[in-house]
Amino acid sequence: MSKPTGAQHAADSHDLIRVQGARENNLKDVSIEIPKRRLTVFTGVSGSGKSSLVFDTIAAESQRLINETYSAFVQGFMPSLARPEVDVLEGLTTAIIVDQERMGANPRSTVGTVTDANAMLRILFSRLGEPHVGPPPAFSFNVPARKASGVMTSATGEKTIVRDAIYHGGMCPRCEGRGSISDVDLSQLYDDTKSLNEGPFTIPGYNADGWNVRIFAASGFFDPDKPIKDYTEKELDDLLYKKATKVKFENMNLTYEGLILRIQKSFLSKDVDSLQPHIRAFVERVATFTACPECGGTRLSESALSSKVKGINIAEACAMQITDLAAWIRGLDEPSVAPLLSALGENLDSFVQLGLGYLSLERPSGTLSGGEAQRIKMLRHLGSSLTDVTYVFDEPTVGLHPHDIQRMNDLLIQLRDKGNTVLVVEHKPEAIAVADHVVDLGPGAGSGGGEVVFEGSVDDLRKTDTVTGRHLDDRAALKPSVRTASGALSVRGATMHNLQDVDVDIPLGVLVVVTGVAGSGKSSLIHGSVSKRDGVVAIDQSAIKGSRRSNPATYSGLLEPIRKAFAKANGVKPALFSANSEGACPTCNGAGVIYTELGFMDTVATPCEDCGGKRFQAAVLEYELGGLNIAEVLDLPVAEAHAFFADGAGKVPAAAAILSRLEDVGLGYVNLGQPLTTLSGGERQRLKLAASLGGGDGVVYVLDEPTTGLHLADVEQLLGLLDRLVDSGKSVIVIEHHQAVMAHADWIIDLGPGAGHDGGRIVFEGSPADLVAARSTLTGEHLAEYVAG
Repeated sequence: MSKPTGAQHAADSHDLIRVQGARENNLKDVSIEIPKRRLTVFTGVSGSGKSSLVFDTIAAESQRLINETYSAFVQGFMPSLARPEVDVLEGLTTAIIVDQERMGANPRSTVGTVTDANAMLRILFSRLGEPHVGPPPAFSFNVPARKASGVMTSATGEKTIVRDAIYHGGMCPRCEGRGSISDVDLSQLYDDTKSLNEGPFTIPGYNADGWNVRIFAASGFFDPDKPIKDYTEKELDDLLYKKATKVKFENMNLTYEGLILRIQKSFLSKDVDSLQPHIRAFVERVATFTACPECGGTRLSESALSSKVKGINIAEACAMQITDLAAWIRGLDEPSVAPLLSALGENLDSFVQLGLGYLSLERPSGTLSGGEAQRIKMLRHLGSSLTDVTYVFDEPTVGLHPHDIQRMNDLLIQLRDKGNTVLVVEHKPEAIAVADHVVDLGPGAGSGGGEVVFEGSVDDLRKTDTVTGRHLDDRAALKPSVRTASGALSVRGATMHNLQDVDVDIPLGVLVVVTGVAGSGKSSLIHGSVSKRDGVVAIDQSAIKGSRRSNPATYSGLLEPIRKAFAKANGVKPALFSANSEGACPTCNGAGVIYTELGFMDTVATPCEDCGGKRFQAAVLEYELGGLNIAEVLDLPVAEAHAFFADGAGKVPAAAAILSRLEDVGLGYVNLGQPLTTLSGGERQRLKLAASLGGGDGVVYVLDEPTTGLHLADVEQLLGLLDRLVDSGKSVIVIEHHQAVMAHADWIIDLGPGAGHDGGRIVFEGSPADLVAARSTLTGEHLAEYVAG
């Protein structure tokens, strides 16, 4: 039967994403309807369940369903995703997640290699470069040049004799495409007054009775009882630089290799940021990294550098600021490669559109901030022809100056207007303002959250009595008086990245805020010239390294005094109270869950039946402190644990001191035993801040955007913490874009006026009141608007 003209088609009725009974993490049976092809912003205090609903429920189920459409063979190569804890999910569309996970810190990875820009540039130089040096791989610093002679056998068994077959590559042979070489300080490797049998090495994993050291002693190249300082030149060379040689070792044939060669392979060839803290400390102590003398840090071979287009080689093109490179590309008039020039021009223009025009393609991807990494991931979606897709963003305004937030809002609206559903987890009022629909979660955090407390328009949110509604129009006032500096930290002639010979005196004993548009040089100035000085504790945005066995108690050092208190109260060993040591449940090895691999299907995690998910042996749980066993203590939120350890039967002053710091940074709702892998980005950074506050050796604290992931209501608590730090005699330097933090500062250093080579200069130094009165910079204009609003 034909439908009447004008009646709605059945397919058009599916205009909602329906969620019923979501219970992932702290969500309390949440049911909600989200409009499709609209911009929906999810708000709420940190830990209220926003990410659990958007990422762990909606986006996770969409990705899982898409993965299930592939064959079992293909699924075997994909990450296995468990079905979220939810009763019904209807109306889902393909979800594309654009999160703030840092780019991989691979030393060979650059902005150019993680986007398509480098690939297109290599084709361009292989076509137009003079002299012609080979195909595109000849310009790649990740491909070595090789020459081969001999018999080549094909997959079908056909044999061909080749003589001097050349396989093109552009890798610099000296630094192997890394751009830097490492020199080793020998005095940091061993104590030369000791012999091999006495265990002379000061290298992680090289213990006196360990395998690594025994092979040196048994190699036959040295007298194992002779101190290293008495070695002949030949013996020292064998110890440090001997090439791989087969030796007999305890009835086995093993390969012996010089100490320096082994260290370069196992430690120095890896990216420093990706190493465990104790190994990173060793590498930073032992190695000095300098630009490779052969390629000058360009990573490329001599032949790749010799080929030029209009007097520019590929390394010089990659070193240009992207805005300049885009202009250079537009100036190339070559009909033979017109489509390539057009595609490359559009790619580079997308960088500029996203506010990343200040970067260069040679910039290592591991040095990008979380916000920059997220915007680079947006690149591939801007010109996409896909529609009816769900884009999921995690605080896309992180790392953006108020001046840049409007540009980000325009991009989100552009994605929505193409017919896509855009879901954004966000705290900034400027970003919430452009939403078509707002979902506010709360009312509190952790177990006090996980409920939808408001759904509707931004105007209606303002009228409600939720935490977000009350704080949406908050405006911090300028301080009536500012503190007086007790001294100054001098920076002279700073030239890192885009800094233009900057001289600045940073006041001490006060709260200093360093601000400026994204790419103006804030991080280069502070992390390049201040962070590495003695007495400075820098807390940046790099991710916490921890497995699912790590939790706030282990990371902050809290578990140590708790274990000792339990051991003392019960007259047993402290190791019994660690789920990673002797006290672990033998069935699940202290993990609390059993992971069952089901081949190509999802890995299933089920609570351990023996310990009931408590992670400890039954015998350990019989020992108590103040009426609670160790599993019950780890199940306490920070605030309750603080009350428990501060007074009464469970009094442990050392534990109470650490818990007090965790409460100070706004983590009172987080459970002590909650795995680090389940904490949000903002929670992890505040955990790092709390751990650093306990160091006691810092005189100057450097914080890099501490408001990341903080709700408007929590920013007030952070400002209180910064004030207490300064009042206790510390100096605090904050790199920040949040106007409330700027207004609260004693001294502002504003960099600019623009980004990249248009920035790198100090455009204002003084009090916030003077900055507002002058309105001479972009920051001044936005701060004046903010305090007036």
